[in-house]
Order: sequence, then C-alpha cells, then structure tokens
Amino acid sequence: MTATDTYQADLFIENEKIMAIGQKLDIKVDEVIDATGAYIFPGGVDPHTHLDMPFGGTVTKDDFETGTIGAAFGGTTTIIDFCLTNKGEPLKKAIKTWHDKSEDKAVIDYSFHLMIGVINDEVLQELPSVIDTEGITSLKVFMAYKNVFQADDGTLYRTLEAAKELGALVMVHAENGDVIDYLTTKALAEGKTDPVYHALTRPPEIEGEATGRAAKLTELTNSQLYVVHVSCQDAVEKIAEARSKGVDVWGETCPQYLVLDKTYLEKPNFEGAKYVWSPPLRDKRHQEVLWNALKSGALQTLGSDQCSFDFVGQKSLGKGDFTKIPNGGPIIEDRMSILFSEGVKKDRITINQFVDITSTRAAKLFGLFPKKGTIAVGSDADLVIFDPSVERIISAKTHHLAVDYNAFEGMKVTGEPISVLSRGKFVVRDKTFVGKAGNGQFIKRAKYGQKLSVNQEMRVPL
Repeated sequence: MTATDTYQADLFIENEKIMAIGQKLDIKVDEVIDATGAYIFPGGVDPHTHLDMPFGGTVTKDDFETGTIGAAFGGTTTIIDFCLTNKGEPLKKAIKTWHDKSEDKAVIDYSFHLMIGVINDEVLQELPSVIDTEGITSLKVFMAYKNVFQADDGTLYRTLEAAKELGALVMVHAENGDVIDYLTTKALAEGKTDPVYHALTRPPEIEGEATGRAAKLTELTNSQLYVVHVSCQDAVEKIAEARSKGVDVWGETCPQYLVLDKTYLEKPNFEGAKYVWSPPLRDKRHQEVLWNALKSGALQTLGSDQCSFDFVGQKSLGKGDFTKIPNGGPIIEDRMSILFSEGVKKDRITINQFVDITSTRAAKLFGLFPKKGTIAVGSDADLVIFDPSVERIISAKTHHLAVDYNAFEGMKVTGEPISVLSRGKFVVRDKTFVGKAGNGQFIKRAKYGQKLSVNQEMRVPL
C-alpha cells in the first residue's frame, strides 16, 4: 500500500534499501519474509514528537530509547523531534544538546525541527548553516506559553521571511498566548483550579484567531507555514480559507483530537490531568470536522505530539493549580492504529489516504521523500507488516512506553503492526522487540519543496 497505489508484489531488499519490486521475483536471497495475508505499509513518519524534553520543572518520561521503541511497535520508523533553544545562546548549542540526547538511544531514524524563540542578527547568521549543513529545514515558532516559549509577531514575521529565502518550512503552535495568560490568571484568582479549566481558559476561538494571524503573515511574506496539532473547527476554517487563496499553508491534527473530547478533563480524583495538553481537548462536535478535513485534504498529516509525563509524580505537580500540570500525553505508539481503526475501517478515509496522512505527506513536506514515506526502488526499506483484522484493547499494561498511563486506555482498535523493519532490519519481529538502542540514524533533510536524493538503480536479477 502506498499513498497512490494498492498492488500485490514481492520486494527485494539489499543494503538497507528496496532494490526491486515485481511479481514472483527470482533473486537469490538470504531470507524470505512471508507477509501473506498482511498489508505492507511504508514506515510511518511522525512529524511531531517531544522526547527527553524539559517542561514545567520536569522532563518527559519517555526519552529517545523508550519513545522510539514505542513508536516502532506502533509502525512508525522515522520521527522528527523538537529541538528547544534558549534565548541568547547559539542555535548549534541547542542542536548539539539534542544530538547528545538521541544518538546512542534512538532505535529508529530521526531528525529535528528547530525552535526559534527570538530572531536577531546572530540567529539570522546561523540559520543558513543550520539548514544547509545540519540538514534541519523546519523552524518552530510558539505563539503560546507566555514568558516560556512564546515569540512575538515580529519574530514570526521575520522567521517566515528568512524561511522563504533559505528554503525552510515554518511551523507554529497557534494559540493566543497573551489571552491565555489573562484567562488563566483570572480563573486561578476565582478559585478555579481543576484540570477542566485548562480547556476552559484556552477556548477554540483563540486557536482559530492565532491560526488566522499566522496564515495572514505567511500570505504577507509569501512564505510557507505548517500549523501543528489542529484541534478545532475554528482553526480548520482559517487554514482552508488561506489555502483557497493560494497561500502555502498546511495543517496537522493528532489522534487524541479525533477520538477524545473535553469530558475526559472532567474526570474525578484529578484523573482529568492525564488529558491536559495544548491545545486542549474540545467539545465532541469538533471531531467530525477534523475527520472531514482529513478526508477532503484540508488537513494533511497526523502527528502524535508525543509528550509523556507520569500521572503519579509529574502530572500531580498541578494538584490545586491546573497551570502547573505538565502539558502533554503518550500518543506515539497508538497513532497509526487509531487512524486505521477509526478512519479506514469506518470508511472515513481510504487506505491510500491513511498512508499519505501517516507517512508520505510528512516525508514530502519535511524533505525526507522519497528516502522515507513510500515503497519504491531506491527508498529506504522502512516497512510495516500490518494485520488489518486483529483486534486489541489499548492499555498501559501492554504498551511499550515508560509512562505510567495510556491516554486511550480501554479503547478497542482493529489492525496492528506485526513486524516493523527500519532500513531493512527488523526492529519489531512478530510483536517482539529485536532492535537496538543507537541503531537509529539522524537524517539530514532536503529543503522545503525539494526531494532527498536516493540511489534508484535497480539490481537486475541474475
């Protein structure tokens, strides 16, 4: 299965790559993998993860080892993580920090997005080498988290300008941080401290407003924009409006917004804290809007926004003050299964759309295609052997992440990865981990709109 084709064939893998595709290939090989009765998907590309990330006085529970193991069990073979920067420090210092976190731990391939918190002459001088030499070709600007990550509109505008010139894709967390700061301060002053107020102080209108503002600045600079974790109708409409005018804007949603809603934040005994992330979960009516947007192409990708914190000892930091609950959840392992079960099996999207949404489109947008994101001669042999009929119950008891809860606990899904190969080697084989920490490689990516070159010389069968 690819984003465009469905066919039956043999794949010949050699030197980490797909070297031939054909019917009943007659090639002498070391091993034959029988995938009869299963689908073969390109390995998933998750464009949105936060592993080993400091936030709110703590650090995410899953690092590049446990996080990428969970990703592999879920069918993801490439992640792009967010490299956070500190104002006043060189960008390359932050990049080195993220390399140090990942290079001996990742079990699958990975790359980085780079956060831009401030833009000045020093940053502008560094950006060309970040993009051309480091191969980090996407830049993240936060419009929220006032006094922590939030950048002003001038920073976003100048980042869009620089990205246009240098060939990078700008990503935004689109919420109005100034309004959120006011609403959260007001709620706490009124004694409203429970987890549900995380959602009530971040209404969908301010996500829509920030999305529209970012799209307008993109139009003004004639640049390119990717809106992460779209959660509501308000933001979908702003993206669709901009795209209808020819503005180069793309949108990502996440599985949590497709199947969970605001009522989860209302769970008693502080259980709602498990579902605190930003943007927050919305009223259930937004779910069908998001599904329709994936089907129509108004939204194009599915990221996990993986950002896990233990319920006990980390989420509990916010008891009595919802603003101190670390934002994020464990999503990476179930991203593809949920989209297949709720999307393909329920006829919301086609199976080829599933491949595009979970793998191909992100690979194209972020300069990984055709090395990643497809099944083609010359592409990396990142493959998922997927049983479309098996049913399972999602649970923290059986997931492979380090975190102590699962956001989708008790949910029944149909379809599961059985075996997963990264560059032609098994990471997961018959539902058993056989990979190794450090086997994942950092991928230097092509510039926006360009392809990552691969060797497409087909080996001729002897």
